[in-house]
Amino acid sequence: MILISHRGNINGRIPERENHPDYITEALNQGYDVEVDVWFINGEFYLGHDEPQYKTNKVFLSHNCLWIHCKNVEALDKFKFDNINYFWHENDTVVLTSKRNIWAAPGKQPIKNSIAVLPEMYNDNVEGCYGVCSDYIQNYKQ
Repeated sequence: MILISHRGNINGRIPERENHPDYITEALNQGYDVEVDVWFINGEFYLGHDEPQYKTNKVFLSHNCLWIHCKNVEALDKFKFDNINYFWHENDTVVLTSKRNIWAAPGKQPIKNSIAVLPEMYNDNVEGCYGVCSDYIQNYKQ
């Protein structure tokens, strides 16, 4: 099962560190994949959930263990021809990532072979899932 840190969190939310490049790198260095929120504004990439906060670049975003959540249509457009794992959603139950993984909205499990997102919030069953994206991802290590 793929273990995906939600915005860099490993053992609970630390909102002031979420999506910061150093925090993301720490999670990657511990062997986790990481879901990050990406904006493209005025010709620049930024990380940040509710707003663009941390300037970044395509080299950083090209890491093969990142799951890029495009936060605006401009970011989605910038990745459309790249070999980067990205997706876009608003109120969808599921979405298909660019690498053909099913990304299920929180509370929408079980969907076999999907990525369960924040299952701890809804007591979702992750059995049969391809991966888990969680703020408490270390709890899913076997």
